[in-house]
Amino acid sequence: MKLLAVHPSVLMYTRIYLRLEPLGLELIAGAARAAGHDVRLVDLQADSHRDYFRILKDWKPDAVCFSGNYLANVPEVVDLAKATKALDRECFIFAGGHSVSFVARTLLDHAEGAIDCVLKGEAEASVPLLLAGLRDNDVLEVPGAVTAFGEGPPPRFVDDLDAVRPARDLLRKRRRYFIGVLDPAASIEFARGCPWDCTFCSAWTFYGRSYRTKSPEAAADELASIAEPGIFIVDDVAFVHPEHGMAIADAIARRGLKKRYYLETRCDVLLRNKDVFRRWRELGLEYMFLGLEALDEEGLKVFRKRAMADSNREALEFARSLGITVAINLIADPAWDRARFETVRRWCLEMPEIVNISVMTPYPGTEIWHSETRKLSTRDYRLFDIQHAVLPTALPLPEFYAELVKTQQVLNRKHLGLATLINTGRIAAGLLLRGQTNFVRMLWKFNSVFNPALQLADHARPVRYEIAPPSGDAVFDRSSLYVHRPARRRDAGAVPANRVAAQR
Repeated sequence: MKLLAVHPSVLMYTRIYLRLEPLGLELIAGAARAAGHDVRLVDLQADSHRDYFRILKDWKPDAVCFSGNYLANVPEVVDLAKATKALDRECFIFAGGHSVSFVARTLLDHAEGAIDCVLKGEAEASVPLLLAGLRDNDVLEVPGAVTAFGEGPPPRFVDDLDAVRPARDLLRKRRRYFIGVLDPAASIEFARGCPWDCTFCSAWTFYGRSYRTKSPEAAADELASIAEPGIFIVDDVAFVHPEHGMAIADAIARRGLKKRYYLETRCDVLLRNKDVFRRWRELGLEYMFLGLEALDEEGLKVFRKRAMADSNREALEFARSLGITVAINLIADPAWDRARFETVRRWCLEMPEIVNISVMTPYPGTEIWHSETRKLSTRDYRLFDIQHAVLPTALPLPEFYAELVKTQQVLNRKHLGLATLINTGRIAAGLLLRGQTNFVRMLWKFNSVFNPALQLADHARPVRYEIAPPSGDAVFDRSSLYVHRPARRRDAGAVPANRVAAQR
């Protein structure tokens, strides 16, 4: 069977700071190809809609799979599905991914028959079964399948993360992927899931608070097959288990692999596993993203970060001592007034770290989607990108965006001052000599993307698809949030320790 896998276009934030290879879709393509299917991949972050329709016309796939990891991409996915079905009524169209797993039924309603199936959960486990089910007309036996006619069994995990390899060779424009100065950069996964339960996050509700790891040898083997010098480790929380992080480091060292790494982790994990991060610094770890989210104990408690402000500061000091460039994230509440923005700006200017400001956004699958008492001010999927306000703002909306962008501009200038520009110029020159332009283009895009007038205008666009609102129930069952059900303790103990570690 011929399968065309499609990743949607870039979002606001990814128009500047990064463009990551669609690793999830590559893994699905790898699983389908291993099952004997002919697979092609189109990434609309680097390709165009014209490219997609040309392949559709010339190659005539039997099935098209859309990645739905980001809620803001839903309208594009629905429109492409409708256009595809209009061209070929026999083509089977399905979607999967993190975000659409939480809105599967609504997505089918929007598509009005153009999307035949939504796969909830880890699609690498289900896509081969789905394609086999198409031949046997037995789609509703596929785990995680949701159709207009019913649902299949609950989604299931990939049996072994070692066994699924991404089909990286299917991407035509690999040099287009980067994150910051790591240009070009590939992505790799060492672990999957998150055992914490932050209120604003849906990683734990998707994976059932599990944390599964790839074996060190498989991780190093995959890394050795990657040509790019920059590596983004996509794990939600890197190196939760210190022995796992050390074992991968040993396997990399034995192979003599030389890469530059960027990863994300938590402050408490960084402090608890200092030796692991020291070792990775020696291997080439240069950049780290830490989600502080809030500056004070009250904010940390609201987000259920299970962290203390003092320990966050200690983690930043430790990262500085290693010489690692740190980017931190703070969440701007729509209730912030001018004084709060000014306080945050002053704090950020005193810190040497790169600071990113995102807007608090209730997403389906998060606890705050149900517990947030403020009514949504918009249900336009395109605005659910943590760069727009979807809750009522204390300031008039134009002023909120003005303060938000002012804060982002101050931070941008701090990291592009004279001394930084001199260093950046050297980096940019080196990249240009190698034919890499992603980072250089990024330097000049900020004001054309982060613009309060443009963000405000986004709210005035005609809305064709609206997300279904939360139920509004004051009390809800947390267990109803899960896509993959949490393993019971006695069940988790039967799984090899390097595969699943459920923490509650």
